[in-house]
Amino acid sequence: MAKSTIVIPNYNGIKYIETCLDSIYQGTVTDVAVIVVDNASTDGSLALVEEKFPQVRVIKNSENTGFSVAVNQGIAASVTPYVILLNNDTRVDKTFVRELERVLDNDRDHKIFSASARLISLYDKDKTDDAGDFYCALGWAFARGKGKNPALYKKDCALFAACAGAAIYRRSLLSGEQVGLFDKEHFAYLEDIDIGYRAKIHGYRNWFAANAVAYHAGSATSGSRYNEFKTKLAARNSVYLIYKNMPFLQILINLPFLAAGFFIKTLFFIKKGLGKAYVSGLVNGVRLSSSPEGRAHKQKFCAKRLANYCKIQLELWLNLVKLIQG
Repeated sequence: MAKSTIVIPNYNGIKYIETCLDSIYQGTVTDVAVIVVDNASTDGSLALVEEKFPQVRVIKNSENTGFSVAVNQGIAASVTPYVILLNNDTRVDKTFVRELERVLDNDRDHKIFSASARLISLYDKDKTDDAGDFYCALGWAFARGKGKNPALYKKDCALFAACAGAAIYRRSLLSGEQVGLFDKEHFAYLEDIDIGYRAKIHGYRNWFAANAVAYHAGSATSGSRYNEFKTKLAARNSVYLIYKNMPFLQILINLPFLAAGFFIKTLFFIKKGLGKAYVSGLVNGVRLSSSPEGRAHKQKFCAKRLANYCKIQLELWLNLVKLIQG
């Protein structure tokens, strides 16, 4: 019986989806289940999957629901102990699935919630795309090793969160009351930081699986690294992420750092010609946080988890040092 289900959200991925699926089925783990959740693609990618990969289970949406809703649908449809999330613009190594499963298999106390693969640039194999995600006191999420030599990241280690573009999750925790599913309010961007943050609040760990390798095109859906849609949505979600996961006292402790972080980002996006989009996103983040939908997802503070909050806070400061050091 399959140990993992690979869930691939797809939106107009005609350029990449066939290569992605081919690489999975050429792997050393042959009994993996695959679910493609299609977000109303119009480019023929859905028809391609149905024609060339009849073994793939397809979930069809009538509109673009965003990343979070799509992967939640795939998770809900899975029955395996593990769920692997994979972007449609990736190509995986033959041992990708086995190496991800190994991390969770070897976790005897079942405290590892997720494990992130080593993502290498599809178009420049000498550059790392993502070696796991970090989050710091400035309110910034950043990809470990971005643009650096992939050979520098060949050891497993702890992370703040797994990059959901290529990562494995323990399905029992996704389906349970503690961590739960991806937050649909995110739509896309920072949803993986959010779910990793929630796991840490509940005392779970996120890990880096160095030997699980995937090659990533990057920005295949949004179209570019910096654009108005992505800038506005990521800005909104950055505010919402803080509101929902940090208790009020922790927000106060980090307020000087957060203010500096938002100010620097504002200047950065003004220089990129996207200042208006960024500020608009921040305003939308405040609105979302104060809305009934946003308040419903606020993580309730529990004194029993105080030690976890303290560990997270220390990590936020340490990750700030890592960011500065590059």
